[in-house]
Amino acid sequence: MSGFSADWLLLREPYDTRARSAKILAAVAEGFAKFPALTIVDLACGTGSTLRALAPHLTAKQSWKLVDNDLGLLVRAAEASHPRAKVTTTAIDLVRDLEAALDGHVDLVTTSALLDLVSETWLERLATEVAARRLPIYAALSYDGRIAFEPSDPMDGAIISAVNDHQRLDKGFGPALGPAAAIRVVALMKKVGYSVMHAPADWAMEPRDRDMQAALLDGWAAAAREVGHQSPTEIIAWITRRRDALARGQSSIRVGHIDVFATPIALR
Repeated sequence: MSGFSADWLLLREPYDTRARSAKILAAVAEGFAKFPALTIVDLACGTGSTLRALAPHLTAKQSWKLVDNDLGLLVRAAEASHPRAKVTTTAIDLVRDLEAALDGHVDLVTTSALLDLVSETWLERLATEVAARRLPIYAALSYDGRIAFEPSDPMDGAIISAVNDHQRLDKGFGPALGPAAAIRVVALMKKVGYSVMHAPADWAMEPRDRDMQAALLDGWAAAAREVGHQSPTEIIAWITRRRDALARGQSSIRVGHIDVFATPIALR
């Protein structure tokens, strides 16, 4: 499962990189500081952004297995590199074959911007499979439902509500958890005997970030139209006002995300 274009992933990666919680990255690095070598499986790898973000923080030699079902993205992911990292790519449909992605020797499971797209059933399956293997998991950038605009608009709340409803639609894994994903993964990993750290990892866009803001506004307007809570006229009026503010250099947006690092308590 991926469903995202390489262009979108390229556009968002700098914002993802800045948003990642330094506290969580430091905890992952500390957890593996004494390992001379690491094998890491990255689920729904996209173009390899998790490797680029995490590898520099790890002192060990690293073998990364990048997993996705989008062959085009895997071609780009294969180009991801770091001096201490060896990279292989594997095409796996995580809806059907999650277990296959975790087979073999693995020290750490990672994923970014995935868990808000999956169902409760699939997330429970992930927690069960990770726990059965006693594998730590670093799950970054799960959207948590918070969107803040500056300046505000009377329609912002209704659009955000529609976006969050859209996030709960089936993204290929069954009805998605959407904004509830981060809370659920914390609860599920604690339930299977893990110690869990979590921290905000918010996108922050200033007026100069026009391309990213424009892409988000277009996507949110499309989501609101699909959900159908507001009339097309209302949505068009909202995005017109928001684009005007962006054109005037007066628009800022913050989008809430959560980073999680969960480890088996016996391994701490």
